[in-house]
Amino acid sequence: MANNMLEVEGLKKYFSVGAGITNIFKPKEYVKALDDVSLTIKEGEIFGLAGESGSGKSTIGEILLRLQEPTEGKITLDGDDFTKLTRKDEKKFRREVQMIFQDPYETLNPRFTIYQTVAEPLLIHKLGDENEIYDRVVEALETAELRPAEKYLNQYPHELSGGQRQRVAIARGIVLEPKFLVADEPVSMLDVSIRAGILNLLGDLRDELGLTMVYISHDLSTIKYLCDRIAILYLGKIMEIGPTDEVIMNPRHPYTKTLLSAVPVPDPDVNRKRIALDDEVANQIDIPQGCRFKPRCSMAKSECIKCNHKLKQVGEDHYSACVLD
Repeated sequence: MANNMLEVEGLKKYFSVGAGITNIFKPKEYVKALDDVSLTIKEGEIFGLAGESGSGKSTIGEILLRLQEPTEGKITLDGDDFTKLTRKDEKKFRREVQMIFQDPYETLNPRFTIYQTVAEPLLIHKLGDENEIYDRVVEALETAELRPAEKYLNQYPHELSGGQRQRVAIARGIVLEPKFLVADEPVSMLDVSIRAGILNLLGDLRDELGLTMVYISHDLSTIKYLCDRIAILYLGKIMEIGPTDEVIMNPRHPYTKTLLSAVPVPDPDVNRKRIALDDEVANQIDIPQGCRFKPRCSMAKSECIKCNHKLKQVGEDHYSACVLD
């Protein structure tokens, strides 16, 4: 059994709102982007985070990258609590944890050649001389399936297609040989025709480089294709978590069922009934009492007011927060 690479315990992220002269005497209010989230990710696993906009999935990714500080909670990466890093540990962390962003064009410096883009992390961390850096850049580009790498070294981002730019971003992400990778909607800006190639590449990187990965998406079809396990988030809480095939083939929480009902089925003979939502997403300041999904849930009953979102086991390594289950 694989060891846990990442352990998240009681993670909270609150943003204060309402400060200003006009409401200086009002009590301080908070947007609860994440509210007591706990999960574990095993070494070599691709773990999916899914949910609508505002569910908290990208906030988790940014906290895992230390782009945001948590309000509360403990996060352990390979046995080390990275909420309490020293300056020396911080530099090591920046080498071991990398990210692939949603928009490859926005994340690449338009004034840098592809060589400069991929080499920059090596220069920052002072890893190797000129020849060693060149060799590592070429290796990273070819691992990202930009072959021959020499063809791309002196090109600029605007000269490449969207898929090629995303492969450059991936090469930059792996050139430091990290052990943990966060991919935030990495195919959402790409044509459908080339998404599978990028997803296959991410899967190959896991197998070839031994990477552990968090894959963030609102698209359950890509999560099903790539991820080993999945957590479904809604308004900062985990609604359901478990092996991807089990969660998608046997969803237990009404929110998961609602998301899945909107996924297209590539079979004209299958008539999937879409589950309509009864209301808009709740205000993240004035969160509903009990189950956060209750105001929009067609299955809601009186006992949903007692829901505390505590996950209970509904199958092998499969957990749901629904009190009706």
